[in-house]
Amino acid sequence: MTAPPSVEPICVKVNDAARMIGVGRTKLYELIASGQIEAIKLGKSTRITTASLHELVMRQREPE
Repeated sequence: MTAPPSVEPICVKVNDAARMIGVGRTKLYELIASGQIEAIKLGKSTRITTASLHELVMRQREPE
């Protein structure tokens, strides 16, 4: 029997998002406020889209 394929989450909790890109919660909220990272509300919970995290990292890699 084979294991089911792992699925990358579409969004993650704030603490997980901060850990993924190596910043603290305060810096993550600054990135959200500046529009560099997309956050959504699910009920009372805030979630960060993994696509916006990937885009942020790719933008930082591009030479200026």
